[in-house]
Amino acid sequence: MQVHTLDKAQLINEVQLGNQLNHAVEGGRRADFALMLAFLSPDHLETTPVDPAPASEQTEADLRAYFELPEPQPLTSTEYCYGRAAAQADAFHKGGLSSSQFLHDLKPTALTFPPLGTKGMPEELYHNLSGHERRKLPPTEDATIQASPQDLYLSLIQSKRYAEMYHLA
Repeated sequence: MQVHTLDKAQLINEVQLGNQLNHAVEGGRRADFALMLAFLSPDHLETTPVDPAPASEQTEADLRAYFELPEPQPLTSTEYCYGRAAAQADAFHKGGLSSSQFLHDLKPTALTFPPLGTKGMPEELYHNLSGHERRKLPPTEDATIQASPQDLYLSLIQSKRYAEMYHLA
């Protein structure tokens, strides 16, 4: 008799058990935990469907235009960030923290301001070098690599094809 009532419980997922499953784990009641797991339906057609998120064809720029959002905060400084930072400092001295925060929300400044004219080295290291060592450094700073994973993938494919052609010849 009791088997038929347990069979009609129709437990589909663990949410229907409420806190009982958690209390069985915390209390160390392994038999209760195993029994509750055994009651759950193994049929995948009965489980709650979880559909994958639809592939969105909207880009970040489209979403920013739709929601009328400003450009994101730059990570490193640009030529405009120094003027913006000076305007924010001036707004702080004249109007307080709220006016400075307002300016930052309108036109955000960079998160970091790396040192300029140090050949890509940290400031402490560059200023610790002697004049002779500074002259030995390359005259221009190394430019950051402008690459993307797609470009890397294409260049790897091209180099593989060239290597295959070279070995065939």
